[in-house]
Amino acid sequence: MGKIIVTGASGQFGNAAAKLLLEKVPAEDLVLLSRTPESLADLAQAGADVRRADFDDPSTLPAAMEGGERMLLISTVRVGSRVEQHTAAVEAAKAKGVKHVVYTSLLGVRTPGNPSVEGFDHIATERMIEQSGLAWTFLRDSLYSEAVGTAMAIPALQSGHKPENAGDGRVPVVSRDDCVATAVGVLTQEGHAKKAYDVTGPELWTLPEAMALVSQMAGRPIAIERVDDEGMFAYFDSLGVPRKASDVVPDGPIPWASEGMVTFGQSIREGFMDVESNDVERITGRKPRTLRSVLEQYRHLWP
Repeated sequence: MGKIIVTGASGQFGNAAAKLLLEKVPAEDLVLLSRTPESLADLAQAGADVRRADFDDPSTLPAAMEGGERMLLISTVRVGSRVEQHTAAVEAAKAKGVKHVVYTSLLGVRTPGNPSVEGFDHIATERMIEQSGLAWTFLRDSLYSEAVGTAMAIPALQSGHKPENAGDGRVPVVSRDDCVATAVGVLTQEGHAKKAYDVTGPELWTLPEAMALVSQMAGRPIAIERVDDEGMFAYFDSLGVPRKASDVVPDGPIPWASEGMVTFGQSIREGFMDVESNDVERITGRKPRTLRSVLEQYRHLWP
């Protein structure tokens, strides 16, 4: 097996994947890409090949892809402009002889009619990779349990209430740890080409139920205000969140747009994430983590 490339190796997902890969493959078979390679000094010291790569500067990419056989392409955060970034990475990888791209996508994304704006970039990226002629594996990750335990739980506990437009739609929240372990499994095993996996947790939750568990564990009330999509937009407006991805200030205080969050809630409400799958256990050989176990891990951050 040739070298494994991990993009975005300074990010949370990429860094965790790199560390897990170091336990499974020789360090010299690992190529870690980052816009800030100096932040990966510990992994370079462990023997991994750390290289600078900037998806917004395609001239940095061919040298970064040299000698790789499989690439973990972790979707970037810039909704709206990330398809260009992903395309630049795949084109450079193909030109340098990479054979297989493993891409972190989103659960339910190819189900017709899914309204999630977050998903549109993933659909376009999946199609681009399919058309590249390279072998591919798509990891369609569910909503992270870590997001429920931090980004959702903390403000809800602080204010005692949470507007919610996801209604009684169910979502199989999944730990990022399990998403990382699934990606590493696919990268280090054979037989995953031309397959898409639903990377899910072991239980389906409605978001009001998930917040009720947070409330119970914290011993503090959270009143769920069921709102429609317009009400959800109004809530994010009150926090100063831009509505459209194109209005997000680069490196500004709020790196995301409410349009993505509101349509994500809508897609849960309309059943697009109501998916049961045992792909995590089949690929990693272990049962995925429960939401409660992840909440236990982050409850020290709660007010």
